[in-house]
Amino acid sequence: MTILTTIESDLKNAIKNKHELLSSTLRMLKSDIMYEKTKGTEELTDEKIVEVLTRSAKRRKEAIAEYEKAGRDDLASKERQELEIIMKYLPQQMSEAEIAAHIDAVIASMGTVTKKDMGRVMGQVMKDLKGRADGQVVKQIVQNKLENL
Repeated sequence: MTILTTIESDLKNAIKNKHELLSSTLRMLKSDIMYEKTKGTEELTDEKIVEVLTRSAKRRKEAIAEYEKAGRDDLASKERQELEIIMKYLPQQMSEAEIAAHIDAVIASMGTVTKKDMGRVMGQVMKDLKGRADGQVVKQIVQNKLENL
């Protein structure tokens, strides 16, 4: 069962059971996925869907930060609930220790690296961990590792 069929099935159940937040969030996800399908000429794979879901999750995280800064806890709470729903459809996220171990392996495979190689290291790590790690966490760990070289 693909991610899209899972979302569609869960959407039908949410509508039947009258779960407003769940159904509205799943509709939004399906809409984002269908938009991506119309944009590209390539096949809509689970990998592409994970990219769409990752972007949606990132938008929610940014919105939560902005709403909290503005003192709008009610809106931040709604965004948190939507983020939880989105996270159910993403692959299991890696722990910071797992990310750090992978970064160490990438740095070791590249040979001699300096702070200037951050873009190269980030590019390789994000390609390897696509959808399984938050970009901000990866960036922070890579920065710390390159500063300590």
